[in-house]
Amino acid sequence: MEESFSPQDSLRLIQSMIVKTRSSISEDRFYFLLWGWVSFAAIVTQFILKAIIGYPRHYLVWLVVIPAVIVTIIHSSRRGGNRSVSTYIGSSMASLWTGIGISFFILSLIVSRLPNGWLDAWPFFILFYGLGTYISGRILQFRPLVIGGMINWALAIASIYVAYDYQLLLAAAAILTSYIIPGHLLKRAAN
Repeated sequence: MEESFSPQDSLRLIQSMIVKTRSSISEDRFYFLLWGWVSFAAIVTQFILKAIIGYPRHYLVWLVVIPAVIVTIIHSSRRGGNRSVSTYIGSSMASLWTGIGISFFILSLIVSRLPNGWLDAWPFFILFYGLGTYISGRILQFRPLVIGGMINWALAIASIYVAYDYQLLLAAAAILTSYIIPGHLLKRAAN
C-alpha cells in the first residue's frame, strides 16, 4: 500500500529534516570543540616543554586524552539516551569519528614501533585530522569543515619538510583550522 503525501505533508517532512539536521550540527559541535581545545592545548604545551624548556618527557602531556575520552563516552551515552530517533547524519558522524578514533589509536601503536618513532608521526596525524574534518564537512554540508580539511592536507604535506618541533606547530594550526574555528562556527550555522 503506497501513501501519497499532500504538499503540506511534504513541506512538514522537509522542515522536520531541517530541524533534525540543525540539531545534529549543534550537538556535534561539542565534540569538535572538546577535542579541538584538548588537542591544541596538548600540542602547544608539548612544543613549549620540548623546544623551549627542553623537558625530556614532553610527550606526557598527551595523558590529557584519557579524561577527554571519558568525557566523550559520558556525553555520547547521555546524548544517546535522550534521543528517540537516530538521524542518518548522526549515525554517519558517529561511524566516521569512531573509525578515525580507532585509526588514531592504531597509528599510535604503529608509530611506536617505527625506527624513528614519534619523529615521523605528525604528518599522518594531520592527514587524519584533515580526512575526518573534510568528510564531516561534506556530510553536514558545512563549508568551514571542508576548507579546514583541505588546509590540513596542505599542512600534512608541509610537515614532511620541517623538523619535528615545527611539525608540532603545524599540527596546532591544523587543529585550529579543522576543529576549533569550525566548531565555533557550527553554533552560528545551527541557529
